Amino acid sequence: MERIFDTHAHYFDKKFESVEGGANAILCDLFENQNIAGIVNVGTNLQNAHEVIKQASRYEKMYAAIGVHPEDCHFITDPEAALSELSSLLEDEEKRKQNKIVALGEIGLDYHWQSYDNGRIPMNKELQAFFFNEQMKLAEKLSLPVIIHDREAHGDCFETVLRYPNVKGVFHSYSGSAEMAHELTRRGWYISFSGTLTFTNAARVREAASAVPRDRLLIETDAPYLAPHPMRGKLNHSGYLPLVLETLAQIWGCTPGEAAEQTYQNAITFFNLP
Repeated sequence: MERIFDTHAHYFDKKFESVEGGANAILCDLFENQNIAGIVNVGTNLQNAHEVIKQASRYEKMYAAIGVHPEDCHFITDPEAALSELSSLLEDEEKRKQNKIVALGEIGLDYHWQSYDNGRIPMNKELQAFFFNEQMKLAEKLSLPVIIHDREAHGDCFETVLRYPNVKGVFHSYSGSAEMAHELTRRGWYISFSGTLTFTNAARVREAASAVPRDRLLIETDAPYLAPHPMRGKLNHSGYLPLVLETLAQIWGCTPGEAAEQTYQNAITFFNLP
């Protein structure tokens, strides 16, 4: 039986409250009745970091990643205190293992939105860059892999990660070029693809996937967002990953089962799981 590993989801998201039983009902079904062999639950700020850790503790096959997302940094009034709190959750290796934290993320840059909180908070590239760099320094210090959010900021994200050659990670829900994907994987990075791989208007994403070596490619949902075709627009969850694997199998010229096993093994290697 094929094993499927969802390397990026947000099961703490309030959108899951629209389902009877919430995220718990979905997760119980995924782990008991479907081929989901692992999920990394990814936080975006210091508040939901604690929920991410709590959820991961409930499920044997769920792991946690915590960090400050480039959108969320705009709501932080004391950056130094926030980074200190993040450090306190990550610095103790034994505590990290107990909390099943396998990566620092998601971090990065997002130039898509020009403002937040109904237009009251303008997008601040300098603040995003500050949090990105400080968290890359922390990852380097702790030898932790990072999960990169890169939205309409490809050049700046690429230049930033190049400044930290000792840090390795994954660009999640990849939307950059095939050329950039090639350069990243050449430097030891991984590339992850979500439901966007299946979108009918996403030829560029499929081109990028074809440029990624098979042992450097991960799959994800970014749940509850980015449901794959033909579920686009619906509440996304890890049970839809076979649709992503079908498209990946077409790109690779293999069976979906073979694509599932390859990406499962890649996830185990990337997150350094037993």
